[in-house]
Amino acid sequence: MSEQNATQPLAGRRAIVTGGASGIGAATSRALAEHGAQVVVADLNEAAAEQLAGEISGEPWVVDLGDTGQLEELRLEADILVNNAGLQQVTPIQDFDPERWRLLNRVMLEAPFLLIRACLPHMYAQSFGRIINVSSVHGLVASAYKSAYVAAKHGLEGLSKVTALEGAEHGVTSVCVNPGYAWTGIVANQVPDQAKAHGMSEDEVVEKVMLAPHAVKRFVDPGDLGQLIAFLAGPHGSMITGSDVVVDGGWTAR
Repeated sequence: MSEQNATQPLAGRRAIVTGGASGIGAATSRALAEHGAQVVVADLNEAAAEQLAGEISGEPWVVDLGDTGQLEELRLEADILVNNAGLQQVTPIQDFDPERWRLLNRVMLEAPFLLIRACLPHMYAQSFGRIINVSSVHGLVASAYKSAYVAAKHGLEGLSKVTALEGAEHGVTSVCVNPGYAWTGIVANQVPDQAKAHGMSEDEVVEKVMLAPHAVKRFVDPGDLGQLIAFLAGPHGSMITGSDVVVDGGWTAR
């Protein structure tokens, strides 16, 4: 491998990152570009997608993943697909709005299925593909008041495993990355709802609810997750498939 390829192992690869303009998605977009990939920043926020795409010499793709009907006939030429887009709702089951529940599952389960479906023909044709699904520790375990999120992430785990089995003979891997609490907008925004649901102050929620399961008492760094995803997308990720890469500060060791 040349020095250039050693420093940019994703050179010549095209990547799509959903929710790619903020949080873990933005960190991933930057990391993939740093490693040489041409990155499509897919996001609902047009201004943010255009700004980050300009910063990393990528392409913006303004897309509403909650409108899954528009995704059904897509065919995408991507070597790397990162299903990262997500949203959260902290509400007891009996009070959960059914349409909101469906929206979370459309964005975090149905849309990843449709995007994988759109990417696989190109990946199969070239005998290479990397599908990286940003799941969560909540794809492995549950927490109260998050029925839609936990259900979607558990479903994503199954989808990822089936994709890995079907893609294996075609050089396509599929893996889930499972972070604990990373300090992103989606986490910060749920602190007030968590406080209300648990009858605690916001500071107590961070200490006694969010970080309580972590053996390492801090939030996961989105930048670390971006670099991990770039590794999985590269040449050294070829045998990491059908499994989880857990970055939870020791949460699931208990």
